[in-house]
Formats: sequence, C-alpha cells, structure tokens
Amino acid sequence: MDAMARWIGGTTALIGLALGGVALSARNTVPVAQPADHTVSADQSVLNESEEAGTPLRQTATEMAADEPFVIKRVLPIEGPIRYGEWHWDEEGVPEGPLVMTVDLEARVLSVFRGGYEIGATAVLLGTQEHPTPLGSFPILTKERHNVSEKYNNAPMPWTLRLTWDGIAIHGGSEVENGYASHGCIGTPDPFAAKLFAAARKGDRVIITRGKRIGTGDSLI
Repeated sequence: MDAMARWIGGTTALIGLALGGVALSARNTVPVAQPADHTVSADQSVLNESEEAGTPLRQTATEMAADEPFVIKRVLPIEGPIRYGEWHWDEEGVPEGPLVMTVDLEARVLSVFRGGYEIGATAVLLGTQEHPTPLGSFPILTKERHNVSEKYNNAPMPWTLRLTWDGIAIHGGSEVENGYASHGCIGTPDPFAAKLFAAARKGDRVIITRGKRIGTGDSLI
C-alpha cells in the first residue's frame, strides 16, 4: 500500500515505467512529460481504395484494431508538456479492443491504449530510490474502489488497480505536484483515476519501463 511522501530539498533523480523492459511512453520529459515530436492524425487507418468502383482495398479502423490490437495507431495530440496535475482522456470514435497501460519512469507519464489507440495520458507520481517503482509487465490483480493503505496510516488510495501483492498499485488520492513522491505506487489525479478504473479490467496489462520512446507503428508488447 502507498502514501505520498514529501521530497526534502525540492529535487530528486528522475525515474520511469515501461513494457517488457522497454519504456513505452510516447513522450519524454525533464522534469515534466513532453509530447512526442511527431504528428499523428486522429485516424491512422486511412487506406486507398481500388480503381474499380465499389471495391475497397482498405480495412476499417475497427478491422485494423482487431487485426493488430497492440500496434500503436494513434497518440493523443497533446500540445506542450504534460504538467503535474494535468490529464487527458479522449476515447471518442475508438473501437473496442484490449487495454494496455504504459508508464515511463523518466517521462513520469502514464498512457492508456485501447486496441492501439491512445485514449488517456497523465503525469504521475512515482517512487523514490528508497522505495522505487518496479520495472516490468504486470497484470491488474484486483480493482478496489475504496482502498486504504495498510502500511501507511490508512492513507486513502481510491480507484486502486493493484499490480503486486506487496502493495504496488495505480491509484488516486495523490497530490500530483512537483516535489512529491510515492512509496513505489503510481499516483494519478483523481478524475483520471476514476476514468481509468472504469475502463480497466482485471488481467489488463500495465507495462513499466525506463526511457525508451515509441510512436505510431510500434508494438506495445
């Protein structure tokens, strides 16, 4: 379980999350997350039709998402850095598909992909050198809407998505501000935590890496 800890001195080394040992955020930042340096259209499925009328040579977005659910087809067009406390969510027009979350420890950004389309992104709080956020690929073990920390004085951890049985989780209830850290958990703004909690299911994958950037056309797993 987790609680927020105030950094003393105002600075700390940057750390990050990723997928299968490779950081999967589409943004990087020091000290806040920067947007990717490429432009991504809202629909990556635009294909050519044949010269014969009525005979398409392309798949629909839904078909493409079904065929390649873990290939990135879109990142959110976020302008400027993602600052602490800031979050974005846009799932309009995105077809159904498997949900994958990536966390980049250097960028301090959590991204949510559905069927390869990024639908959410936010700056997050992470652990310290003494209480690091672990790298790796983690399934969501449990969902707990109203959770408190058993290790840290019953600190509130609403919208918990548990990643390990020793207390690492994604959750709300955090002061997502510069100068704060966690005891290893991934802290998000409450409105984002609520949306993610509603979208995620037990068994969905969270990939924590450090520093590697990915973009459209790259595989999440």
